[in-house]
Amino acid sequence: MSLIGKQVEEFTAQAYHNNEFVEVSDKNFIGKWSVLCFYPADFTFVCPTELEDLQDQYQTLQDLGVEVYSCSTDTHFTHKAWHETSEAIGKIKYYMIGDPSHQISRFFDVLDEEAGAAQRGTFIIDPDGIVQAMEINADGIGRDASVLIDKIRAGQYVRSHPGEVCPAKWKESGETLKPSFDLVGKI
Repeated sequence: MSLIGKQVEEFTAQAYHNNEFVEVSDKNFIGKWSVLCFYPADFTFVCPTELEDLQDQYQTLQDLGVEVYSCSTDTHFTHKAWHETSEAIGKIKYYMIGDPSHQISRFFDVLDEEAGAAQRGTFIIDPDGIVQAMEINADGIGRDASVLIDKIRAGQYVRSHPGEVCPAKWKESGETLKPSFDLVGKI
């Protein structure tokens, strides 16, 4: 079942953010664009490279009005310990959500029940708390956070321009399409 077009389910969780433990809930996804990036576990191998890459894109995402959240089935305590001991993770300024109950991972359908860990899932959520884009990778395939920029810009454009759609490889200020009867068979 696809989560595209679905409202984020209610949840409350603890997160590590800016040297503090904070509460995060589904309400955090209301009012601005959000990226939620699941990963299998702290203190692993591919995960720190992805999360550091996401941090490298964080300012650009912030400039687009996007908040970023990472999430694993580890606790917020483990996130703090990892943040304090890893050079790559120590750079992170976005929220690191702990999901030891697996509630969030289950809703987003990224939980590997047998391993008790989240898969590599990335979700773009609009200001209404609706999932607009998603990608799930196998454990051994790391993600490139830079691809989020164009996807978010496209989502923001479509949201503010009803009736228009963004074609493949669309870039900001590129041409869009207005689906109509006249376009059928002409693309």
